[in-house]
Amino acid sequence: MSGNALLSDFDALGIAWQQHEHPAVFTVEESAELHEAIAGLHTKNLFLKDGGGQFWLVTVRHNLRVDLKALASVIGSKKLSFGKADDMEARLGVTPGAVTPLAAINDTDGAVRVVIDRALADAPCVNVHPLRNTATLGLSGPDLQVALRHWGHEPVLAEIPERT
Repeated sequence: MSGNALLSDFDALGIAWQQHEHPAVFTVEESAELHEAIAGLHTKNLFLKDGGGQFWLVTVRHNLRVDLKALASVIGSKKLSFGKADDMEARLGVTPGAVTPLAAINDTDGAVRVVIDRALADAPCVNVHPLRNTATLGLSGPDLQVALRHWGHEPVLAEIPERT
């Protein structure tokens, strides 16, 4: 689905959003300058697959070092590993560098479970990619959950374990 359809859904749902255009960024490190220029919490996204074949999209604060081993039990899955780019594109319609919880709009068969860092869930502004890595879109944590539910994805809100 296109970014225009995404924004149309937001408008239809009464979700306030603000979009910032910028050069392409592929990693959290590359987006560090944007964090200073764009207010709100910034995110990173992990596309994972567990030992049972379930796909997971985990959205956390950009600076959180996730303990994948501990995360599995927190979200009720088996051993987690990073998913393949081909699976990400097939299920979410995005490529590495453009991963976003908003890609759930493309997962019409519900193959991917979405996990949101509890620290983001109630935040007034959460910054994510709008299906491309050449922009950042800010919306509230509660509105992000509204959108996910609208697209058939009940988000798992979790205390994400940090790697020490």
